[in-house]
Amino acid sequence: MNVDSVSVCGPASAALRLQLCVAGAIGSAIQEPVSCYQEFVMVVRYQRILLLAFGLALTAGSGSSIPVAGGQEPVPAEVAREIVEATGIRGGFVVHLNCAHGELTAALRINERFQVHGLDDESSNVARARATIQRAGLYGDVSVDQLRGTRLPYIDNLVNLLVSDDLGNVSMSEVMRVLTPGGVAYLRQAGRWQKTVKRRPDNIDDWSHFLHDASGNAVAHDEVVGPPRHLQWLGSPRWSRHHDRMASMSALVSAGGRIFYIMDEGAGCF
Repeated sequence: MNVDSVSVCGPASAALRLQLCVAGAIGSAIQEPVSCYQEFVMVVRYQRILLLAFGLALTAGSGSSIPVAGGQEPVPAEVAREIVEATGIRGGFVVHLNCAHGELTAALRINERFQVHGLDDESSNVARARATIQRAGLYGDVSVDQLRGTRLPYIDNLVNLLVSDDLGNVSMSEVMRVLTPGGVAYLRQAGRWQKTVKRRPDNIDDWSHFLHDASGNAVAHDEVVGPPRHLQWLGSPRWSRHHDRMASMSALVSAGGRIFYIMDEGAGCF
């Protein structure tokens, strides 16, 4: 038996791959003169290996993130990793709409670069989700509140990733309102996850150099920027030295929807 390349998938794929491998090895071995007894021993050993491999493959397959027969639910941690990989979001503010008992909400805190906020219109679900988050030791970086009405409790252009398998009474236009340019809505509809990316407006410009761009002309082509009218977010560092002396922030630029800055967090007084 000669096997060059075979593609297999499913719970029994490991057993089938081992079957092909062992069969190839036996095929090579029996090309040499052997006795009937030796051939019989090789076949018995081959069958035992196949049974063991098939059992191991079934055991490994039970942890798959894809729903299996019998109604087994996917593991929340695996679903969260798949969502992050599918959306390409590597950090930021994540909203889990209609979060139910909060297992996936907690799992969406992949690492310290994510801050997660769950929403649900049922007070009983909010209580269960909060208990789930506290048991996981994630309270603070992950939180849950009750959604009242059809408007999401966020300012425009704030959310990096919104995940939901049921929007409920929230419209898609409301979802797009809270997404930051380049943000992603990952929604499950008709049993399938669908990715929607909010397009970056053409009238927003970058400020990638000290004087706007490489030309040194300190004039941006941005039609949206203007005097501050509201607080967009609050983040660290919260305190810095006064600008009359040596300011803590010596440089700040923005490009591709991200802010880059140099911040001296040394002592503010002597």
